[in-house]
Order: sequence, then structure tokens, then C-alpha cells
Amino acid sequence: MSDSERLARIALSRLTEPGDHRVANLVAELGAVRLFGLLRDERDPGGLLTEVATRLRGIDPGADLERAERLGIRYLIPGDPEWPTQVDDLIHCANLEDRGGPPLGLWVRGPGRLDRLDQSVAVVGSRHATTYGAEVARGLADTLVRADWSVVSGAAYGIDQAAHRGALSVEGATVAVLACGVDRAYPTAHRPLLDHLAQTSLVVAEVPPGCAPTRGRFLSRNRLIAALTRGTVVVEAAVRSGALNTATWATRLNRHLMGVPGPVTNAQSQGTHQLVRSGAATLVTQGSEVLEVVGDIGTHLVIPPRAPSTPRDRIGQRLQRVLDAVPVAQPAPVDSIATTAGLGLVEIRSSLSRLLTLGLVETSPAGWRLAPAARE
Repeated sequence: MSDSERLARIALSRLTEPGDHRVANLVAELGAVRLFGLLRDERDPGGLLTEVATRLRGIDPGADLERAERLGIRYLIPGDPEWPTQVDDLIHCANLEDRGGPPLGLWVRGPGRLDRLDQSVAVVGSRHATTYGAEVARGLADTLVRADWSVVSGAAYGIDQAAHRGALSVEGATVAVLACGVDRAYPTAHRPLLDHLAQTSLVVAEVPPGCAPTRGRFLSRNRLIAALTRGTVVVEAAVRSGALNTATWATRLNRHLMGVPGPVTNAQSQGTHQLVRSGAATLVTQGSEVLEVVGDIGTHLVIPPRAPSTPRDRIGQRLQRVLDAVPVAQPAPVDSIATTAGLGLVEIRSSLSRLLTLGLVETSPAGWRLAPAARE
């Protein structure tokens, strides 16, 4: 892409809030350079510059780019080799009123590459995570990165932090998407975490370096988390959790949506439970189940859990009927067992001989009783 295109997109991003679908539509129709020129030169009938034109003339995108390069930050736009084309799916949401357009560009800090996130999963949830939720998030991230999948989250307290640290614990790839500039740490307590991600993986933001987080930018950030990944797992989300906004975007983008169940008495899981109950999310309890959902058809298939088989499981219904008639402790004669089972003596004697061979019954002069193997 040309430098003029890059600079025009930076200027337009300074002018609007992230994901403004009106700007996204105009850029798609006119191109960023032409749109920037039209807005910069716009005048009212009296010949005076409009407010938009005045603001644009006060923006220096070249200075933004130079400062970013000094900090080791790069600015990606559509057409760049590293551009993650999956975020272009947001163009289909551009008619929504809640900042649904695709990003004009992305500011990236770190050695990783955004175009290699085709195998990635978002793990999101409550900032006020319980010990259970944090443990689950760490376990999910651990399993995903061991299977060569990347973990994407928002670097917030609670579930986000646990997911990042779970991936890092096994030296896996994990990407933080921020609602502020990639040169800032929010929350500030997570500066060491974000600095480490900037050295080993990726920190991504739609807003230029130096920008502060706002509520609207968090909501816009959520759509990027959903768009960058193949699926989103919600761990512990209350009924008003921001993670539910990410879940909504995953659904709109036709991405896989999954939810981890929690205690029904825990308010932090009520939002997640509603996603599962409504059918919007697939219930998952471990990383292998997430991989089965997001993986290619026929891969990462999970074997349903089953209780260990017992000797009783390996006999037919007829033998089972006889075995049920054999007493546990006090031996019983054959005719008593036949009466209890409701079968003839010939069949009972044959069945008992078979059960004796299988080690399920034992005999004595007083009669028959269950062997230890059949009592378990």
C-alpha cells in the first residue's frame, strides 16, 4: 500500500471513533486518500472551513507514524502482507449502529504476525473471576497452545489475564487486543504482562498510540477479538458482562461461540448459562472440546467420557437376570435362585456354570452366592 493511503487512514482514525461504519463505507466507496482530501478541503457556502476540515488539518499522521516506528510499533492496513483478512468480515456488519465497521488499520507491537491467527481462539470472561473460572481459563489456554492454536484476549483482570498466563505457562502464542494505544498499559498493573507480550507475541489496538481507553472503545475492541479468531469461549460472564458483547459479535460474524458452565448459584456464570440455554453457545468444559468445535471436520474428536467397565457389563441380559437372583452373602440352592429369577432349573444350572467360569459366582455345599468380582 502507498504511504499516502497509510497516512490518510491514520488521519481518519484520529477523526472518528473505532469501527464507525459510516467512515468504513465511505473508505470502501471512495478510498481513504480521496475521502481524506474531500474532508480536509470541505468548506461551507461562506467559504469557511468546516469543523471536520479544521480538525483534519490539525492532525499530523506522519508524526504519528514516525513516533510509532521509534517505539517499535507498526501500522497495518488492508493490502499489507501481514493484514489479517478475517477482520474484513466486519464489512457485513457495517449497517449496525454499534460501531460495526471494519478497522481502518491496526497498530501492532511485537514480533508475531497477525496473518498467522487463522488458528486462534478467544478466551474471555468476567474481570471478577472466581478461582474456578481462572483455573478453567488457564487450562483451556494451556490445551489450545499445546495443539498449536493461539489464544486471543483483552488483557483485563480476571479471565483475560488467566487465559494469557495459561498460554505463556507453556510458552504458547497469545495476543492481547487493547481498547487503548499499544504503547499504554491498561490496567496499569498489567504493564509487565503487556511488555512481555510485546517482546514475545503481539499487542494489538485499533486506536493510535497514546490514546486512552473509553467505554465505547472497549465495546469496539470486542468486535476485533471476535473477528480475529475462529471461535470465542466465554468463561464466567455475569448478565451485564462485557464478555457477552464479544459473544454477540462472534454470533454476528458466524464464528463458533462456546460457554463454560459454572455453579448455578454463581452470579458470575449467569450470562454464560443463558448463552448455553438459549442455544447461542455450545457447552464446553475443557480444551479438547473447544478444539473439537473449532477444528477442521474430523480432527480433535473427543471420546465421550464413560465409567470404567465391570465384569457385569460384559454379560448378556439373560445371564444378568440369573446373576441378579444370586444372593450376596448367604449361599442359596439352585431351586431358590430359579424361583427368584423366574427361570427353569435346567437354564439356571447352565447359567450358573457359565457365571462360575467368568468368576462372577462361587459355589459351596450350601449353594451359590456372588463372587467378589460381581459385588463391585
